[in-house]
Amino acid sequence: MRRPLLTLLLLAPVLGACRYTFLPLVPPPMQVSLPTRIVTAALRRDGNDLIVSATLSGQVVPGYLSVVWYDRDTELGRDSVYLDSAQRAAEFRLTASGKGSYRALLSYGGVLLRQVELRETGDL
Repeated sequence: MRRPLLTLLLLAPVLGACRYTFLPLVPPPMQVSLPTRIVTAALRRDGNDLIVSATLSGQVVPGYLSVVWYDRDTELGRDSVYLDSAQRAAEFRLTASGKGSYRALLSYGGVLLRQVELRETGDL
């Protein structure tokens, strides 16, 4: 009876130092897919036209990039263009002769991605 107890007492420090080993030691690489997003977007004036340009990044599933134009709270118009992985950039034009507080909402696949603004009046 003394021998097993003595053996256990002698092995206790060694057994307490054991650690679990998880295999594999290096996990496999993770597959990451980035969502579709707009990396550049700008609203500018060219004469009587307002121009919105946008470029998509990430995994682009073929679909429509849509724009909705506003002057303050009044909707001025809508437009869309078909984009895929080969065509990632779009440009939209709207004729607006007067100065105003313009904004354009850009959405892709029904998800609002960006709002760009152009304030030509002194109002904030």
